[in-house]
Amino acid sequence: MTTTPILPLSLEDFLNKTNIDELPTWEYINGEILQKPMPQRQHSKLQYKLCETINQVAENSNIAYALPELRCRFGDRSIVPDVSIFYWERIPITTEGEIANQFNSFPNWTIEILSPNQKPTKVIDNILHC
Repeated sequence: MTTTPILPLSLEDFLNKTNIDELPTWEYINGEILQKPMPQRQHSKLQYKLCETINQVAENSNIAYALPELRCRFGDRSIVPDVSIFYWERIPITTEGEIANQFNSFPNWTIEILSPNQKPTKVIDNILHC
């Protein structure tokens, strides 16, 4: 994970940047901008299977929904967990009945798949903060 030392930037300023949703993924944690490593094939496969399995059980019963690489904005953070799981009643819905594009809330659960060069302490901190 790369840390970019720059002048202090507020969460609002970070979110207004036009390139935050481009690859590679950037996160904002406590005033620090961090780059997530690009997932490789095995990482992506595991991420897909986790979402698929969770949704096979939880979606049909309107219990929860799992989404990969979803930007979640809350508190002093804008993070993109590998898998975000939201209880059904907390999923933002558009007026058309679709899942909204923006989740301005913390996920109920997160799953992070450690990449070979990723430091576990930063990932664990994200999980615990949720």
